[in-house]
Amino acid sequence: MNSQMVPLVLHTRVISGQGGGPEKTILNSPRFLEPLGYHGVCVYLRDPGDQKFDIIRKRAVEKRAKLVEVDDFGIKDIGVVKRMRVAVEQIVQQGSFQSSPLIWHGHDYKSNLLGLLLKKHFPGMRLVTTVHGWVQKTWKTPLYYAIDKWCLARYEQVICVSRDLFEDCQKLGVESSRLTLIDNAIALDDYEFEMAQSEAKTRLGFAPETKLVIAVGRLSDEKGFDLLIDAVAQLIKDGENVALAIAGDGAFRNALQNQIDELGLSEVIKLLGFVADPRVVYRAGDVYVLSSYREGLPNVVLEAMAMKVPVISTRIAGMPDLISDGNNGMLIETGSADAIGQALRQLAQSPNQRDSLANASRRTVEERFSFQSRMESIAKIYRQL
Repeated sequence: MNSQMVPLVLHTRVISGQGGGPEKTILNSPRFLEPLGYHGVCVYLRDPGDQKFDIIRKRAVEKRAKLVEVDDFGIKDIGVVKRMRVAVEQIVQQGSFQSSPLIWHGHDYKSNLLGLLLKKHFPGMRLVTTVHGWVQKTWKTPLYYAIDKWCLARYEQVICVSRDLFEDCQKLGVESSRLTLIDNAIALDDYEFEMAQSEAKTRLGFAPETKLVIAVGRLSDEKGFDLLIDAVAQLIKDGENVALAIAGDGAFRNALQNQIDELGLSEVIKLLGFVADPRVVYRAGDVYVLSSYREGLPNVVLEAMAMKVPVISTRIAGMPDLISDGNNGMLIETGSADAIGQALRQLAQSPNQRDSLANASRRTVEERFSFQSRMESIAKIYRQL
């Protein structure tokens, strides 16, 4: 097909470090969109001095995603508008897409705002955004939320990755005709992984016979990792042969490490930091725990389920839509180390229940959260434009 006939989709995103869950969706999108008749480019705004961004570069190569980088020096950097305009012009010209339909697909407040500001330079450009969630709370959050609220009202199509976000957007006044719920999904082939559980545990520094509780995510307050640490510590005190590994990095790392050290459990409760291949962590795990106070529908839970790790999750946001309590996972109250501990104790003592939940969770992902199906739904939205 002539490139001038193929719609060009620009997946745009502002990021620091290695990013988070949305990167798994964004960087996988181009290779799934291509057979559906769309050319995709990932356009990332990042600080040029951010050395951790090299992780995104490597992931883009692995996923065969074309990556374009745009310098971004923070909230006061008005020059980013011109740099983004030049970047888009170069993408269009170098790829011979001058006559192609152009779709701007934003993935956060800043890319949403830039799409609106640049539309006058690209009159035929259509505007789509995905709302991944507003979970981090900082002094800047009210400003970002206000910008996003203003932008969402002006976008042609708004995609939400969980029901609670869909309802939030309804409350913000986004018209139903412009609002679509498309759950997060994962590319199952990314999680085909040949490694014995005993080897994975050993690589992480745990004894093969230990029942390993795992979690993956940014080390921030909304994740509730302090509660998870307390829950596992109590089980260890009670004589259970369990351990905990948390993969990820963030602002709360020192506080969590201090908590572990004060408990005297640094040998069996470990903060792994950033893990280049989290499949090792999933393979090592006997139980995955999502202890968060706030989430959308996190990719990490889908990944754990795809790798047949039974999941315990707080009853938040989109999780009750994903997990049927007692069937393909367990749901617990939010903000309670005791609730986490009780659920963990039950699974630690019941290998048959762990196996049953693990097998059911894998079937759930296969049947309902296929990335191929998700991208077909996305392409349908593009065609409507």
